[in-house]
Amino acid sequence: MAYVPRRRRRQSVFRIRKQTVLLYLVVGCIFLAIFGYLAALGLFAWYGRDLPKPGTLSEARGNSTVFYDRNGKVIYEMYKDKNRIAVDIDDVNKLMQQATIAIEDKRFYEHQGISQYGILRALISTLTGNLQGGSTITQQLIKNVLLTREQTLPRKIKEAILAYEVEKKYTKKEILEMYLNEAPYGGSFWGVGSASMGYFGKQPKELSIVESAFLAGLPQNPSNYSPFVSGKDTWKKRTKDVLRRMREDGYITRDEEKAASARAEKLIFDSPKLDTYAPHFIFYAKKQVEDQFGPAILNQGVKIKTTLDLELQKKAESIVKKEIEGLEDYDVGNGALVAIEPDTGQIIAYVGSYDYNDEKFGKFDVVSQGLRQPGSTLKPIEYSVAFQKGYTPSTIIMDLKTVFPNQGGEDYTPENYDLKYRGPVQIRFALGNSFNVPAVKMLAMIGLRDFLQQAYDMGMESLEPTQENINNLGLSASLGGGETTLLQLTSAFGVFANEGKKVDPTSILEISDYKDKKIFKAKDQEDGKSILSPEISFIISHILSDNNARLKTFGPNSYLNISGKTVAVKTGTTNDKRDNWAVGYTTSIAMGVWVGNNDNSVMNQQIASGATGASPIWHGFMTELLGKYDDGIMEKPDKVKALTVDAYLGGLPKDGYPTRSEYYIEGSEPTDIAPYYKKLKVSKANGKIANDIEVKSGNYDEKDFIIITENDPISTDGKNRWQEAIDPWAHSQNDDKYKYPTENSDASAENVVVSIKSPSNESTVNTNDVEINAKITSLTAVKEVKIWINDEEKKVIKGNTTEITEKFTLPNGKYAIKVSALNEKDKTGDSTVKIGVNEDWNE
Repeated sequence: MAYVPRRRRRQSVFRIRKQTVLLYLVVGCIFLAIFGYLAALGLFAWYGRDLPKPGTLSEARGNSTVFYDRNGKVIYEMYKDKNRIAVDIDDVNKLMQQATIAIEDKRFYEHQGISQYGILRALISTLTGNLQGGSTITQQLIKNVLLTREQTLPRKIKEAILAYEVEKKYTKKEILEMYLNEAPYGGSFWGVGSASMGYFGKQPKELSIVESAFLAGLPQNPSNYSPFVSGKDTWKKRTKDVLRRMREDGYITRDEEKAASARAEKLIFDSPKLDTYAPHFIFYAKKQVEDQFGPAILNQGVKIKTTLDLELQKKAESIVKKEIEGLEDYDVGNGALVAIEPDTGQIIAYVGSYDYNDEKFGKFDVVSQGLRQPGSTLKPIEYSVAFQKGYTPSTIIMDLKTVFPNQGGEDYTPENYDLKYRGPVQIRFALGNSFNVPAVKMLAMIGLRDFLQQAYDMGMESLEPTQENINNLGLSASLGGGETTLLQLTSAFGVFANEGKKVDPTSILEISDYKDKKIFKAKDQEDGKSILSPEISFIISHILSDNNARLKTFGPNSYLNISGKTVAVKTGTTNDKRDNWAVGYTTSIAMGVWVGNNDNSVMNQQIASGATGASPIWHGFMTELLGKYDDGIMEKPDKVKALTVDAYLGGLPKDGYPTRSEYYIEGSEPTDIAPYYKKLKVSKANGKIANDIEVKSGNYDEKDFIIITENDPISTDGKNRWQEAIDPWAHSQNDDKYKYPTENSDASAENVVVSIKSPSNESTVNTNDVEINAKITSLTAVKEVKIWINDEEKKVIKGNTTEITEKFTLPNGKYAIKVSALNEKDKTGDSTVKIGVNEDWNE
């Protein structure tokens, strides 16, 4: 055997032992790996039992009460200490998405829910006694929604199992959206929607690079990084770390990082506030739920499906905010809006004030709590009462400056909006143009109590016809002297839209628990309560949708006219310019707008219905509504008839005057020309109204005049103040037809006229008993009347008399009968007829 040195023999043994050790180590590692794998499977199987299903991610919100819109979109979640506004991923700025991924989970789009690198790092830390997370965005979502936030191994195993399952069920886009809506951003802000609005007062889509970086850095440790909670500037370093990670991952350039980092030093935050859509609506709906079911139901964690349309609500809030912010020079501090489906009462949009977070007025809900004077918006209700009492759209009311005495202890002289007066106005145009004087006159004619009763029946509870209201309001009620809320007023207009049927406003469609068991489902209200006839509802609606009917006040292109659409609308502005309104509707949607000041202070006097304030808001949002709702008013009822009438004075057509078409309830249509067209007998001597002497003697001309008269139901001193305003107006007209004589002629005043009515002249009387009938006309008293037959005085009748009837028996023959009369002026008049008794006079 060859000699092997001792040193070499030792090296060989060492190599063999080393190989053996390595072999044992490899085998041991394989064994450990298999054992670890099997142990992991066992652990996963053990901890995977009874786990919540990942499909419940969108619902598992603990015991919160969630308010949804009518389409199932989350509006608001009620927590004791959380505020969440759900947003779609497409409504989140791409930079915000990228910043979140960069700082939280750079391999988000690569892994299947679990990060191997994160697990390894967490495992090493755990083995060394420092338990850490290695959570992906998916795992954090599960932690925020499905599991507790405790740092234990069992919970981490459950988290990993669920993360894997979630990745199979949802797309990356859906997972990121859920995470952004569930992540804590400090204080009560949960989800990027509330955080974006809370910190910066803007939507997530509008965030800048630095704002996105700031928000993305919060969920890791919101109590430390929030400038509102921590009171420190730790957020600045965190924001810059996020920017750096964004640059490292290629989302932004180095120059963008540098510029954004500089801006981070000067980042300005809004004050903490409640930021959600429709906050006043939420509180209104919450109260409706509490009133019906008690407040305890809200603590059970229920799902409340409301009537609100979130997309339309967003547009409504934007339109109101933009208009109010543009009215600074008009001394307008606030605005409100509500939209309701007339046939169901469902509230579609609800803007209680233009800025809920305004410290001075934002918390006050003008829609349902603000009792304000509605101005001329009440006129359609007044005229609906008039139509019930037989007035028609072509009824003439004189629009002239008129005194209404003793209204609240003072004389009341209403003025039109433009301080002009237009003489005879038909109701269609009085309502369309919102003339004030005709409205006050009409209220005097129909009665205040009946008007208030109609308003109350239509849902305006504050206008109940109590004696107190009647005493306080007086005739100013027709111009909105009472008070009501925007919600009640808009709902009342819904009666016109809904063929005269009233449906109460509602905000709740369904309530269910988190197992989707129905607790409440709203009943169908489509039948409603009949308040007005369909015929009256149609005529009011037709007038309010007639752009021609409002031309004189609003012109052809006001905000009340929506091109190509048929929409009924009425404005209102109080005389002192404290409240400005616009309320309108189609058969499918009713919408009202108010602008003014919460402290009831006066707006700039230049605020104008149809041009500024409420009308532009109404026009803008009604245009949006008509993208989802049909335009048009109700169909014409069979009992409403169209008729061609005199366009000036409203009767049947008269030669020489223009005509137009008008609608009438069957039986109320005119049957003759307007009664204001008169023929007068005018004295040839002096142009005055011919007296009886002149008429009997034929000393007159018959002429055509237009004579308009009105009775004054208000004055109690014997005066007709309405006519006192009409007469001077008539005599100021250029057309001589208005210059009718008002005085009686005194020409031939001393004369006496005798007319023998029977027998007639040169007639044959076929009986011997001849009856003589004569009339005596004298402006002064008659002293005596004599009857002569063939020049022989037969009878004398003493005393003042205007007519005689005497009978004489005459033999056959021919006779001349004369009747003479003497008056107190010693003036004599006579008349003679020749007759034949049983023979012909002419033979």
